[in-house]
Amino acid sequence: MKLMYVTTLLFVVCLAGCASQGALDNVRNDVDSVKTRLFSMDRDLAGIREESKVSVGAIEKGFKTDVSAVRKMSADIQASIDGTKSEMQMLNGKLDDTFLSVKKSAEDLARYREDADKRIIALEDRILKQQAVIDSFSIKMAEMATGKKDEAAMTPDALYLKGLDSLKAGETTAAREQFSKFLEQNPRHELAVNAHYWIGESYYTEKNYESAILSYQDVIKNYPGKEKVVAAMLKQAMAFNAIKDSKSARFVLKKLVEGYPKSEEAKKAKALLKEIK
Repeated sequence: MKLMYVTTLLFVVCLAGCASQGALDNVRNDVDSVKTRLFSMDRDLAGIREESKVSVGAIEKGFKTDVSAVRKMSADIQASIDGTKSEMQMLNGKLDDTFLSVKKSAEDLARYREDADKRIIALEDRILKQQAVIDSFSIKMAEMATGKKDEAAMTPDALYLKGLDSLKAGETTAAREQFSKFLEQNPRHELAVNAHYWIGESYYTEKNYESAILSYQDVIKNYPGKEKVVAAMLKQAMAFNAIKDSKSARFVLKKLVEGYPKSEEAKKAKALLKEIK
């Protein structure tokens, strides 16, 4: 731009070669003025450029700083997310392990209870048979102690034993007659409660459940506190269940559990309650 102005002025001077000295001075002054203005413009332009550089540099520096901060923040967030994912995976793993452990324990407990219930029910017949043997042995020991060995005399004990022998032999009708005769002759005998119970057993063996229920009720009602009461309650509930009277069966079983919670029959009653709907 400076060169263009100078060339123009020289051209003008050449054209005005014949101009006066005053005019030449004026032209020189104009040239100086133009130079001064050009110098001023160059200086201003340089200042503007410098300010632009400084401003652009500041903006660029600020932008780079902001980008770095954003990148650092993004990296921190990603690290936090990764850490959270790891913790969640760890927790999920622990939850899965806990669930499997609880499930396995529950299954083992269920199998144990089922096996225990089966074993308890299976022991019922053995207990009844053992009780009969104990009764028989007790009577024989009593006879030996008192010297009463003559069966033909048909003492109360002998009559009772005869009923037991008939019952064990499967002669339920004969056993029932003998126990009934025993009760008629000896209503206050210490084995009277047992005789009522075995009469109920004879009916139960014949699947005459209604009569068995009544015989067991004689034991429950007339001999409170006797050992046979608990056994009679259990067998009465079983007889009710056999005739599809589940409501009565559950009622008797619950009374048994509540009244004799520590008895072996209570354990069997709990098992039966789970089976009876």
